[in-house]
Amino acid sequence: MSRPRGQLAIVLHTHMPYVESFGTWPFGEEWLWLSVAESYLRLAPVLSRAPVTVGVTPVLADQFERMRHAAGDRMLAFFADSREYVFGEDIAAFKAVGKPDQAAALEPQLADYRSAAERFLHADRDFNALFSSFSRDGRAELLGGPATHPVMPLLATDFGANLQLSVGLESHATRFGGGSGIWLPECAWSPVVTRHLRRSGVTHFCVDQSAVNDAGSLDNLEPVALDGGLVAAPVDWRTVDLVWHERGYPSAAAYRSSFDRTIHSLMPRANHGAAWDPEAARSQAREHAREFLVRVRERLDAYADQRNGDGLCVFAIDTELLGHWWYEGPWWLEAVCEGAAGAGVELATLGEAVARIPAVDRELRTSSWGEHKDLSTWDCPEVADIAWQTRAAELELFDALGHVPEVAESASAARAARELMALQSSDWAFMAKRETAGEYPRNRYAGHLAAFERAITAVSQSPDSDATAARGRPAGEGTTADEAGPAPGLTPQKLAKIRCAY
Repeated sequence: MSRPRGQLAIVLHTHMPYVESFGTWPFGEEWLWLSVAESYLRLAPVLSRAPVTVGVTPVLADQFERMRHAAGDRMLAFFADSREYVFGEDIAAFKAVGKPDQAAALEPQLADYRSAAERFLHADRDFNALFSSFSRDGRAELLGGPATHPVMPLLATDFGANLQLSVGLESHATRFGGGSGIWLPECAWSPVVTRHLRRSGVTHFCVDQSAVNDAGSLDNLEPVALDGGLVAAPVDWRTVDLVWHERGYPSAAAYRSSFDRTIHSLMPRANHGAAWDPEAARSQAREHAREFLVRVRERLDAYADQRNGDGLCVFAIDTELLGHWWYEGPWWLEAVCEGAAGAGVELATLGEAVARIPAVDRELRTSSWGEHKDLSTWDCPEVADIAWQTRAAELELFDALGHVPEVAESASAARAARELMALQSSDWAFMAKRETAGEYPRNRYAGHLAAFERAITAVSQSPDSDATAARGRPAGEGTTADEAGPAPGLTPQKLAKIRCAY
């Protein structure tokens, strides 16, 4: 095999909106617990030894922090009670009606939850330490980002952008150490974002220019140089589509079906309709890993032949796709990492790759990896009320704080800022636009908006009241569900420093 030409950067975007303490089945904190058992812990062995890039959003790390306490107790109870009950019911029912093969298909899936509980306790209930170990002891790169996963081009002020980045990057540094790369939420970029990132000391991030360049263009294999030393690494959608497309790898006949469910929402059948066979599915995952590496090698070879240089193939997907949505995804990723060298594909973290491969000068266009590759998912008639109210709240907080440190240093001001950041999460508009979670996103948005309005009123009327201060206690320190929320590290003093810069 000739030497590898170019590099493959596998980037896993690990994110969950702030659902801990907010809602139960089918919408709410169980989303996090399912991802813990079905994705995060099943992927841990691969992430601990491969040069993979893992973005962990600060809002997810906030929830990991709370899982060391009462939230972790609830998760363990969910595994021991709810999961054991529903799997037990369906396994017994299949045996009773003479379908032992479908009962057997559920056994390894139940084992995942039992194993997750054991691993969680073995890790001293500290997921942030577990993720930190991937970069400290292994070869992975961890990416931080803005605090609550906002669509950065839609923020109303420089103050709002700096608030998100300052809080998010400090959270990441405190929990995971250094690193100057970030996951740009939704890959949403516009020219103003470059200024915000440069000011915050960011060096590299991912963008999606596939609608600009065409998904198959070799331009998508070239890092792009921006002002101030920033490098934007385009996601190669031609490669991502091997997995992400509706006819991509997860749709193969042997894989577990995510749509053919039992009354308890369990998944005992494969895409071909018969009982899921884990050995057949694992064999298919290994074959797809081999095919994936061949396709990546062909893509990088085409770049080298036509442009006389090394290309960068960025394969970026949501972490939760591997395991939670595509059960065999962790097996596939393990086979990709183990087989890369033999297939002539060099794996690298995103930071390693952009340091090695020269960036080109090219104009970027406003884009995202959302529907239509623009910002319309979060700024369209269907969610116009969310978009405009969020901007109005940002302007209201900026105006209320003024330039007086004493105001910004109040507990109510910090609470208002935390509720603003909760409002700015991209998840509410996304779920509302796509109609994927019933009334949950709008109810959550309305709750944070009401809490913001209470806090902003207190800023102007009685910012130092005891009642307001109680609402400002950081998550993880005995807060109730009503008080839970993102960015526990945002202190009044830090908020005052950010505001006074403007």
